[in-house]
Amino acid sequence: MTRLRHIGFLLFDDLTQLDFTGPLQVLNRIPGATVHLVARQQGPVRTDCGPFILADTDFANCPQLDLICVPGGWGIDQAMEDDATLDFLRRQAAGAQYVTSVCTGAFILGAAGLLDGVKATTHWRYHSALPRFGAIPVQARVVRDGSVFTGGGVTAGIDFALTIVREVFGEGLAQAIQLGLEYDPHPPVDCGSPTKASPAILDAVDSQFAPRWDAFLRVVDRLTG
Repeated sequence: MTRLRHIGFLLFDDLTQLDFTGPLQVLNRIPGATVHLVARQQGPVRTDCGPFILADTDFANCPQLDLICVPGGWGIDQAMEDDATLDFLRRQAAGAQYVTSVCTGAFILGAAGLLDGVKATTHWRYHSALPRFGAIPVQARVVRDGSVFTGGGVTAGIDFALTIVREVFGEGLAQAIQLGLEYDPHPPVDCGSPTKASPAILDAVDSQFAPRWDAFLRVVDRLTG
């Protein structure tokens, strides 16, 4: 018996593939749970690295979800202004046990009005924009505020999902899933946070985000004034 019978991922074009597939690998191993890949229309959804994901249900036919997860990616700019996406998210959030995001997916939650007064995190490069949606920024890999869970950038989705499993089902299942996935990171370099990066590396990565950041802020300005 599970208290998370229906788990759904909100998909949109140009999502970050690992934002979605990281937590999917964890949450799909919950006994008795059904995972729904939800988009405006059934069929292929483009990721930011080439492959397509097949959405298996659309907004109209999605059952009430116990947990909804919103990944991030370059496509958030369009999703944040899509009324059908935001309406679906609001409807599902009203009946869900857990409303969650990974990386910049937090801003889709924000655009739907679901982060007002809520402690949250997101990718480090976008963290400063959280207050624009009424969120209270917290520098952490996973942040919980009531029924809302937010994960930091990309790989934090795995930690977020294991946090959910431990919350609902206890330490044993979380450990079993972690071991099954052999999630025991020992990266060959140690620069996974801006606090660990040299000024040169930080500047190089920041410059990669700069064009996308400007486009993102134009959307935020339209949404928040």
